Amino acid sequence: MAILGQIRSKPWLLMGVIALALLAFLVNPESIDKVFGKNPDVLGKVNGEKITREEFNDQLFVLQQQAEQQGRPKNGLEEQAWQLLVQSKLIKQQFEKLGFEMTDDYFWNQIQYDQMFAQNQQFFDEKGNFKTQELKKEIETLQNTNPQGYTQWLKTRKTIEYRLMARQVFTNLSAGITTGKKEAEELMKQRDQLADIDFVKVDYAAYLQKTKINVTTQDLADYIKKHPVMFKAEPSRNIGIVFFPSKPSAADDAAALKEITKLYSGGTDASGGTENFQNTKNDSMFVAANSDAPFNPQYLNPAQLPPTIKNQITTAAVGQTFGPYKEQDVYVVSKLVGKRPSDSTLSRHILIAFKGSPAGEGVTRTKEQAKKLADSIGAIVKAAPAKFTEFLKLSSDPNSAAQGGSLGWTTPETPFVPEFLAYLASNPKGATGVVETQFGYHIINIEDKKSGSMGYKVANLVKAIKPSDATEAETDKNSRKFIQQVQGKSFNDFVNIAKKGNYQFSNPKAAKRFEGQLQGLGTEKDADILTWAFDKKREKGDTELFTVEGTGDKIVVYLNGKQEAGLADPESVRDQIEVIVKNKLAAKQISDKITAAKASSLDQIAKLFATSKQSAQVNLLNPSVAGAMEPKVAGAAFGVAKGKLSNPVEGGTGVYVLIKKSETVNKQPGDLKQFTESLTQRSAGMFGQAWMKSLQDNADIEDYRIEIWNKLGNQQQ
Repeated sequence: MAILGQIRSKPWLLMGVIALALLAFLVNPESIDKVFGKNPDVLGKVNGEKITREEFNDQLFVLQQQAEQQGRPKNGLEEQAWQLLVQSKLIKQQFEKLGFEMTDDYFWNQIQYDQMFAQNQQFFDEKGNFKTQELKKEIETLQNTNPQGYTQWLKTRKTIEYRLMARQVFTNLSAGITTGKKEAEELMKQRDQLADIDFVKVDYAAYLQKTKINVTTQDLADYIKKHPVMFKAEPSRNIGIVFFPSKPSAADDAAALKEITKLYSGGTDASGGTENFQNTKNDSMFVAANSDAPFNPQYLNPAQLPPTIKNQITTAAVGQTFGPYKEQDVYVVSKLVGKRPSDSTLSRHILIAFKGSPAGEGVTRTKEQAKKLADSIGAIVKAAPAKFTEFLKLSSDPNSAAQGGSLGWTTPETPFVPEFLAYLASNPKGATGVVETQFGYHIINIEDKKSGSMGYKVANLVKAIKPSDATEAETDKNSRKFIQQVQGKSFNDFVNIAKKGNYQFSNPKAAKRFEGQLQGLGTEKDADILTWAFDKKREKGDTELFTVEGTGDKIVVYLNGKQEAGLADPESVRDQIEVIVKNKLAAKQISDKITAAKASSLDQIAKLFATSKQSAQVNLLNPSVAGAMEPKVAGAAFGVAKGKLSNPVEGGTGVYVLIKKSETVNKQPGDLKQFTESLTQRSAGMFGQAWMKSLQDNADIEDYRIEIWNKLGNQQQ
């Protein structure tokens, strides 16, 4: 209080305190964490190296761009971005420990080996040399003409740098992987040795059919404690979900059919009932004004058309209509508005651009001069097609010129300018002519033509079958009634009430904060539900109702458990390990019974468990026993003395007791050198993934994301 009093009476002292605080941050930036909590611009650390918000956003941007290009959803990539950044930091640290540095020269010397460029021939000349200077020039042009595109390149370059570092690290480390002579000799011996055994197997599944064993939470916990590396857990939540989809009712279906029938054969309100889909003079405008799906002007082959009409369209006349018919959740009326053959054409061209045309950068000739030059070249090539290549050096299309002027095979749907496509469509194989487009004058030579299938342009009038207000109200009523029933109840009650109501239930037991999507759900509300579940104020047993915007769908969620960083919560992994733990409990019971019986022969053990004696030949490197891989049994076969009864062996599929009858050697082809080389290759192939996992398991990884997001909210992401 004394200090506060001093500050209130002396405002200059407050300014001094602020100045000292700022100075402290300059001297030790970590102070900001101590005074205000985690720095919101630092999302975590990998062995002390920061992962910044900017880095995270850049990595996320690159993943989203890739997803968009591949037609995949852009949401739910946050966790993947984080994991890639963590691995990238680990790789960078190893790269620098090996004495390397990611300089600009190193980047440009190695970029040709990156996956983005190595398989793309357009970046290599005819001699196989990488076009480094051309790529640099393109990026320099991007920097000067397209700042946004250049920023995207810088983000992409960062991911390329990490990949190049990974390539160098893996190359260096895998080069040091060898197989010692002694190791190879021992493994060859194990490969060639065979043991003939008699054995009795007490199968777990058969035993458990007769003997009930309940796996408790403590049993699961004990197993997890014995295998801590396998069960290192990140923060997660066990969430119960009941989904109430707002599905259209029979009345909603009938309303949609009535609406599309009116548009099809009745008349629109806007036209006073005079214009409908059958008599309209402008199909594209009618669809644009009245359909729930836009008009598609493309010509399609029958396989691309709706299944209901694809077999009828081939014999239909232009103007013929089909429908109304139902496709999933929409009603459709289709009209054939055009058809034409989709012939394929192989062509080449020489582009003579002029000053001011889109392809005319650096060109000084006028439009009139370009036409005169193009007509002259066209006349020569028309008379002597073999001379076409002599004029490629004049072309303003360097990409096609590098391919002999070829534009490859095209169809009427190829996105070329209309004048170019019109020439290809109306001229035969071997024709040469000059065509003017916005890019300049093209000397076009048609090299070949192939007949294609007929293409059809179809106008589709579409009406979605949507839930009415009454339907959405019923869904809302059911969801609110349900949440009232389960509030304050146990999770078992939540599940049972959901099943009794025949509602859609799912239970993601280990949902991660930044996965973006919930297993068994997959709505636009998934991210909001995860935010809710990870709120630090949230407690086990809390419930919440969510509405999916634009659909009327409702979601009721129940927080069934909170897993913080550390060992996995036993119940969250029950589905994964319950069978293993149950088998282990069964193995102990079986072994105890064998020991208590003081059995001295396989026949006694077989009788004890109502099973039979079997025979097998086993090998250490391929430890197959009666169709099951049992390395412990193979080990016991070579470890027990000949003719002596082994102790019970806890295998993967049952408990075994065996007697070794004999050992033999089956020498396989190949000398020690060949065997050593194959071992080395196999080890090198397995090394990368195993090494990366080991690196990550042993790294000091600090993840502040949940703490920061809880403080700042989703708007700060």
